[in-house]
Amino acid sequence: MPQPFTTERDPRDWSLVIAVFFLALCWWRLAIPSDVYFDEVHYVKAARAFLEGQRINAEHPMFGKAVLAGAIRLLGDSPLTWRIPSALFGALGLFAVGRMVWFASGRRLATLAAMFLLATNFFWFVHSRIAMLDMTMAALGMAGLWQCTAAMRLPHQARWRLALAGTLFGLALGSKWSIAPVIAVPGLILLIASLVQHRTRFLAARSGGLIEGISLLEAGVWLGLLPLAVYWASYLPAFLWASEPVSPWHPVKWHQFMIQLQDSVRKPHPYRSTWQDWVINRRAIWYLYREIDGAQRGIVLIGNPVTMFAGLAGLVWALAVGLIRKRWDALGFVGLYVVSLAFWPLSGKPIQFFYHYLLPSTFMMCALALALEALWRTEDDLRWIAPIVLVGSAVMFVWFYPIISGAALSDGKMSYEYWMWFARWR
Repeated sequence: MPQPFTTERDPRDWSLVIAVFFLALCWWRLAIPSDVYFDEVHYVKAARAFLEGQRINAEHPMFGKAVLAGAIRLLGDSPLTWRIPSALFGALGLFAVGRMVWFASGRRLATLAAMFLLATNFFWFVHSRIAMLDMTMAALGMAGLWQCTAAMRLPHQARWRLALAGTLFGLALGSKWSIAPVIAVPGLILLIASLVQHRTRFLAARSGGLIEGISLLEAGVWLGLLPLAVYWASYLPAFLWASEPVSPWHPVKWHQFMIQLQDSVRKPHPYRSTWQDWVINRRAIWYLYREIDGAQRGIVLIGNPVTMFAGLAGLVWALAVGLIRKRWDALGFVGLYVVSLAFWPLSGKPIQFFYHYLLPSTFMMCALALALEALWRTEDDLRWIAPIVLVGSAVMFVWFYPIISGAALSDGKMSYEYWMWFARWR
């Protein structure tokens, strides 16, 4: 029988409870607003066109739009059904983050804290209630990382878990390209570890590596070739479009066309921002602010004021403890944060928005959870900071809930001033 990788008790059941409660909270008033808002205007239209076999919104991959189209086909064309996929993927992704942290760290409190912090950090909640591609991409990516970390801890299950991870990564990439640098990280870690351990035999050696019994060559199939194959297979509906179908034999040409479409959006946008703005929570985006469904309603994307800044301290701690004490779990989340954030200044995409911080903020919550768990375990007088941060995150979530959930606002058009602490949030 395989030896357990930790002496702590697996918090899987509590993780499931948190995910179910999160889903219930997302589901409350999910059909409000009763009209498209923000980028739903693009993706709902694209999903309808998908069902008609038409080419629309070709600058983005297919799978996320296929999921949205499937919901419309199965459940009808209504605001609730547009948003059901994001709500379900939001709960799945939250659970996956918990499993990822558990298998990476083996620490029960850190696992539950990471889920709680993510559920209340605004980003995950807001994107679990809107018909965009981001939550499909993020949830599938987190589920893939869960399987990768589990494969390292449970080598007797590694082969099927790596195959599942590769499939999930391919579908995540087929939803939105933002996940690309993240899904490259597990393979890169295995490559570096194999080079250090085996030197000239790094490709074929099956023992002594991060995943016992799996060679780097085999891992490359599961985490390299399989995701690419699944990704391209997700374009199958586009191969069958009634007009202007995509050729399955010319992927490079098609992707050049997609990049050209994305780079063509250069008109200045009032909500555009840069990665520096995201890190310090300086620039908000109003997804909705108007009178609809009998009341003034608003949905704003900002970061939780407590965890956005505590998270930066958590990243510094994780980097320090990772380098000094060889805490690979902490160092791993710092690395995922850096690569997912660095994608944007390096991508050259002319117009960028705060919602691109969804993935980096997720890994920042994981690093913060590890930091809080370590702080709570100490006998230091500062251990009280850990529960204070968790309570503060919850308080801010409750405080801002009306303006991130589309609730009815009582003070008319000027209601937003109650939450707008800084001029750049307006």
